[in-house]
Amino acid sequence: MAGDYYNILNVPRSASQAEIQKAYFELAKKYHPDKNPDDKSATKKFQEIQQAYDVLSNPEKREMYDRYGSSFETFGAGGPQYTHTWGGGPGGFGASDFNPEEFDFSQFFGERFGGDPSSGFANLFKQFRRSKPAQAAKTGSSTATRRGRDITHEVQIPFATAISGGEVQFGVQRPSGKVDTLAVKIPAGIEDGKKIRVRGQGSPGPRGGAAGDILLKVRVAPHPLFQRRGNHLILRVPVTIGEAAAGTKIDVPTPRGTVALSVPPGTSSGTKLRVKGYGVAPPHGPAGDLLAEIQIVLPKELSLEDRKTLQEIDGRYPQQPRKDLHW
Repeated sequence: MAGDYYNILNVPRSASQAEIQKAYFELAKKYHPDKNPDDKSATKKFQEIQQAYDVLSNPEKREMYDRYGSSFETFGAGGPQYTHTWGGGPGGFGASDFNPEEFDFSQFFGERFGGDPSSGFANLFKQFRRSKPAQAAKTGSSTATRRGRDITHEVQIPFATAISGGEVQFGVQRPSGKVDTLAVKIPAGIEDGKKIRVRGQGSPGPRGGAAGDILLKVRVAPHPLFQRRGNHLILRVPVTIGEAAAGTKIDVPTPRGTVALSVPPGTSSGTKLRVKGYGVAPPHGPAGDLLAEIQIVLPKELSLEDRKTLQEIDGRYPQQPRKDLHW
């Protein structure tokens, strides 16, 4: 295909792979045949863009193209192969007449030069003819299809979905400009920053190769009340002075429904009461716990008489709550 591949994609020769991919997506979207059904020149342009991207997106092909130009594929992996002629003209033979699979090297190098057909050059070319098919089978065809690139995508999910599992939908824009909506299962207990592999939904492979995957990075939205520490959940539970002093039972939410929490008499602020097994329950392994952190809430307004009553209580039960505070 004529034309410089870098000019076709409108990128400099020093362009990075990311710049090449970005340029390809923009041009493919503009010249795609679906968007230009009556424009034959657009179809031709799209084919040129695809050919240029197939080469420049492959590091090995790009290196060969930079070295030998657009005809590099005719050279093979070892660069250009030069053509020689032996005895051209009448009575001789040229490179176009030469077939190593049909030519009898043992006769040529043995009888013509008086040598033994089982040794020397004759034996060397016999080995060459035997090893050539095996080597081709081992290395495979140079035109073998390649798998497409993986795509990294990011999605945010609610805190509750991360804990209990569920499903999330997200959109992926294809090179043609079309946006596909995909749905993926979210396993229970997934942590912020983890990745889910969505197979076969990445970039299409060149020349009919298999598509790559999508690596879906999961971001978990914060919760206004709960915090996560590993597989444990921390919940701040407000109580009144009377509830903390006399003890009580209160209902608290958990991922598996509401449970009754017993607050012992004389519970102080900051005390963590454990509800075993009501934290994060991963698919494999034991579930974490719910840690209810008690917070005593004072009335917004206390009368002078109530303040004196509290001070009298303090006097009857002397304590030193800050004795362990030091630098």
